[in-house]
Amino acid sequence: MLNGFIAVYLREVLILKRRIKRQLLTMSVSPLLYLIAFGYAMGDTVRFDGHTYMEFLIPGLIAMSSMTQAFAISTDINVARFYWHIFEEFQAAPISDAAYVAGEVMAGMTRAFISVGVILIIGLFFNVSLAYGNPLFWLAIGLNSFVFASLAVGLAMLVKSHADQSMLTSFIITPMAFLGGTFFPVDRLPVWAQDIIYLLPLTHASKVIRQTAFGILPDSSHYLLLAIIGVLFFLLALKCVSQARD
Repeated sequence: MLNGFIAVYLREVLILKRRIKRQLLTMSVSPLLYLIAFGYAMGDTVRFDGHTYMEFLIPGLIAMSSMTQAFAISTDINVARFYWHIFEEFQAAPISDAAYVAGEVMAGMTRAFISVGVILIIGLFFNVSLAYGNPLFWLAIGLNSFVFASLAVGLAMLVKSHADQSMLTSFIITPMAFLGGTFFPVDRLPVWAQDIIYLLPLTHASKVIRQTAFGILPDSSHYLLLAIIGVLFFLLALKCVSQARD
């Protein structure tokens, strides 16, 4: 299994290496625009728990970017399936389903961590410095990217064409990106809306990433919930890959 995992992961890393300049540019554009449009617009007049809106926004962007970049591995998988027929080669190779899923999930997580690094660098230019050295901060990012990379692999096996991928992004990722506590505190919403939004994994990821960045010890239940959801999505991805092989 280990050799198969390395082969799948190494392939994705080599592709990422060839596109790294373009990927870094893509990863930086949206956060930069959000920081300029929202961060400067709000200024220092809007504060949440003693922090400026810029300080509130950056952890939210980290949560959102790690989600979107981890989920973006599904696009690469679909291109490989429908245009390059790489998945057919994996089917013929002695690579287990678990090795394939683990390799793709790790590739998605790698992209997510790179995007986080980009945002942290951008944040320095806006004079925002938070508690990024906290191990719980990076654990939250890892769990968040694991959840959405696993979901991406599973859904990539279900779509029937590359065009369907944009529909998944529009109905799953985009609403979550704006409603998952990234741009505004969830507790400012009506109670009925909070109950719905707390069903989203990104909401829990945003909360613990922001709390750890602010030096606050978060509730461990959020980490446990993200881990459980991640494992369930990973198992779902295994099942979907197995069915796609058949």
